[in-house]
Amino acid sequence: MSEAATRGPAENGLAEDRPAQSTSTDGFGVCSSVAVLRKVAMRRPGAMLTADHERWHYTKPLDPVALTAQYEVFAGLVAASGAEIHWLPEDDGTGAVDDLADSVFTYDPSFGVPGGAVVLRPGKPLRAGEAGLHADFYESAGIPILGRIDVPGLFEGGDCFWLDATTLAVGRGFRTNQSGIDQMAEIVAPLGVTVDAFDLPYHLGPDACLHLMSVVSVLDDDLALVHAPLMPTALYQRMLDMGYALLEAPAGEFAASLGLNLNVLATAPRQVIAIDGFDGTLALMREAGCEVTTFVGDELCIPCEGGPTCLTRPLLRG
Repeated sequence: MSEAATRGPAENGLAEDRPAQSTSTDGFGVCSSVAVLRKVAMRRPGAMLTADHERWHYTKPLDPVALTAQYEVFAGLVAASGAEIHWLPEDDGTGAVDDLADSVFTYDPSFGVPGGAVVLRPGKPLRAGEAGLHADFYESAGIPILGRIDVPGLFEGGDCFWLDATTLAVGRGFRTNQSGIDQMAEIVAPLGVTVDAFDLPYHLGPDACLHLMSVVSVLDDDLALVHAPLMPTALYQRMLDMGYALLEAPAGEFAASLGLNLNVLATAPRQVIAIDGFDGTLALMREAGCEVTTFVGDELCIPCEGGPTCLTRPLLRG
């Protein structure tokens, strides 16, 4: 376990003296999943702390004290990487906490592209209000919104990652549909970006969260962590053809973590933040030359099917 993962939030200087919300947004744009993370949008847990776990499809009731402590440690690791955190408001604009329990997972409701962002339309109905939250954030920050996914399109950020600087890999499944993919392709085409779609398996069905990034996590321009049994065959072959080395994480750890052993945030090429406790996966990345920092996520991440990548919305990489 990393030193940061063993400290409480107060010891990390975050619980009582939180980082101030950033106001500088000079420079934005993303065309990589692994280039140095310069700026990132995050939102602290709000409604999640009192959420009905059955309604939100969490695996158990959550411990709000432990969850908050784990989040503050994670936020400290992101800040320690050198990334500038831009905090989404913690209330609904009136001072009241909204009902968006999943909004802590800022990767899904929007997507960073060269020159701005695309506001998405989450496939989980309870997350619909998060698109407006992100749109308001971009408008207040002066970051251009280059497009929006509209009805009948569905598109979640977790189904999308950069294969290279001009290619987005997108998973077609329960959270992202063909209309959403077509709309995204139209939005990014003027940027010189193409969209390649790959079908995701049924796996645990529509109530579970299986994103493309549930089975692929890019660690460098030529390295990725994968769960091969659920990975689209065409994508697996495509990445090999592109020169990627694919590290196959232990299947037992994938099952035990509900797939979160694979959810790894790259803060720079081969510099990653991962959930602690999955030793085989961590060793695999370290043996491949990755610098891995960990935090405990048994309340914040695993019951809610959202990991380090999900907790961030990159605004500027490179």
